[in-house]
Amino acid sequence: MFVTGGAHGIGRSIVETFRKVGDEVAFCDIDSLRGKDVAEETGAVFHHADVADREQLEHCLQTVVEQWGDLDILVNNAGTSAFSPIAETSVEEFDWIIRTNLRPAFITSRFLARHRLQNGNTAYGRIVNLCSTRYLMSEAGTEGYSASKGGIFSLTHALAISLAPLRITVNAVAPGWIHVNEEETLRPIDHKFHPSGRVGTPEDIARAILFLCDEKNDFINGQTLTVDGGVTRKMIYPE
Repeated sequence: MFVTGGAHGIGRSIVETFRKVGDEVAFCDIDSLRGKDVAEETGAVFHHADVADREQLEHCLQTVVEQWGDLDILVNNAGTSAFSPIAETSVEEFDWIIRTNLRPAFITSRFLARHRLQNGNTAYGRIVNLCSTRYLMSEAGTEGYSASKGGIFSLTHALAISLAPLRITVNAVAPGWIHVNEEETLRPIDHKFHPSGRVGTPEDIARAILFLCDEKNDFINGQTLTVDGGVTRKMIYPE
């Protein structure tokens, strides 16, 4: 298994969750200090890499398959949530968000497809992409982020069809409000806003990904699973 952006937040929880069930896990992250800590605590293999750099990302994947002989699960988690008013957002900033949030999912998926075609292994494969509820709803100043997650949504079902002959299912998970910032103080109203009665945790997302990667769940394919405590189904009126 290979996870991008596995050093903190949702990514770290994914690494921890799959290690707890006994899977071999490798992950990459741009944060070398946190990455090394996670590797030491979980027994996962850490690779320092910037996912926006194609050569670095492909080198990580090549190292993994050389060490393990194969790769069956990819989780494309790495991303940035940089927001800014559209009039103040440069084209370069927009491009950077796309290069960080969207393009890596194509690069890793293409790598796995080429590896499987060369080695003839079509027994089992899973790709899970991290989307966001912002692929279907937005706030002002989120053009780059929303576009990247809309791209993840579409890329997911396109990959599901393209990789079907290799028996690789491709799905996405769209988190809502997930509490990943330890410095952020949650208020009672924040929890009450959610039909489920609480703000989400990284573990909520990790468990959803673990479910999608179950070998028995191959009939779930090309889907985006929303995990948001019910918020996107809630009618909201001005007070």
